[in-house]
Amino acid sequence: MKKVGKILIGVAVIAGLIGGGVWYSKQREAQDPEKRYKLATVEKGDVTQTVSANGTLNPVVLISVGTQVSGTVRKLYVDFNDKVKKGQPLLELDDALVSATERQSAANVINAQATLELAQANEARMKSLIAQEYVSKQEYDQSTQALKSARAQLALARAQNERDRANLNFTVIRSPVDGVVIDRVVDLGQTVAASFQTPTLIKIAQDLSEMRIDTSFAEADIGNIREGQKARFTVDAFPSRSFTGDVQQIRLNPTNQQNVVTYNVRINVANPEQVLLPGMTAYVNIGVQKREGVLLVPNAALRFKPADAADKKPENGQKPAAGPSSVGPGMGAGADGGAAKAGPGKGKKRDGQSGTVYILVGEEIKPVSVQLGITDNRNTEIVGGELKEGDRIITGENGGGTAGKPSSVGMRMF
Repeated sequence: MKKVGKILIGVAVIAGLIGGGVWYSKQREAQDPEKRYKLATVEKGDVTQTVSANGTLNPVVLISVGTQVSGTVRKLYVDFNDKVKKGQPLLELDDALVSATERQSAANVINAQATLELAQANEARMKSLIAQEYVSKQEYDQSTQALKSARAQLALARAQNERDRANLNFTVIRSPVDGVVIDRVVDLGQTVAASFQTPTLIKIAQDLSEMRIDTSFAEADIGNIREGQKARFTVDAFPSRSFTGDVQQIRLNPTNQQNVVTYNVRINVANPEQVLLPGMTAYVNIGVQKREGVLLVPNAALRFKPADAADKKPENGQKPAAGPSSVGPGMGAGADGGAAKAGPGKGKKRDGQSGTVYILVGEEIKPVSVQLGITDNRNTEIVGGELKEGDRIITGENGGGTAGKPSSVGMRMF
């Protein structure tokens, strides 16, 4: 029994030593910055700042074909997606009433012509009689007036007949341009009434090889957009494919919805394969600024802040970045909000150009203040500060760290 007790005691001592060694090893590992933190190397590269918005694809020219006369649809010659030529019949309306009106006006022309011929004969007869003084001057003047009135009545009848013939021609609706039928509103047998507002019967897109995107950009972004800038966009139908276009126009008419002001930006898009269809939602990005060969840091490094950051001061003597509660939209990532101390009644002055990153020097973490440029939402340009190429910066903590929940600082919104 004593021998068994000694063996158990020995096993317990060995297990304790092994457990202590494992615990000590994990503690050392947890304190090792190389394993505790996620690191990245500062490098030079290119960065492009973009602004984004959603829009809708539309044909460059979309014509709503209507009718100037009322009637019942008697014949349909085209349907959805049909290609049409200029002057091609699209549909016919029942012309019974319009045709009857045209025949009536044609008969009025014949009647007016007969009246004119009689007036001409009377005027010629009166002219010969007045020369022989068989009729009075008044009777001659009346025959002359009747001739002029007959000519006017004939002109009026002919004008009415031309109008009725035009209305008769309008019962056949023809395509005004070459294009593709993208919408047919009426069906065979449907009655359409043309009154103060012309009803739309068919919509024709003139050319789907050229499209446009109508987007709405916020007023904060519109100042960086210029006509001729390149735009890239995607659509849900082809999520892995990117398309390009050019900014054609910035509409000066603002839209205000719930105190949010936006401007319509129109983008021209080439669609030679005609894979882009009218009505598709486009997710547009416009590159407004670009820098080449500049110092870049990941945005995660600007958001990172170790738990003991309050005890560390940046190398250039500035205060370290404040917590996220003091950083508002549009302010520098990792900055102190640019809040200069103001007197009573004065707001804080915003400065969105400063930030703080943490670099690893040996086994020591040092905060470094930097001046920020543009960002592409992944990397941010460094335009000033003590940071240099090749420095190792901290972008986050690995799981299982002992530093507690890291706080983050707001990113500058470009």
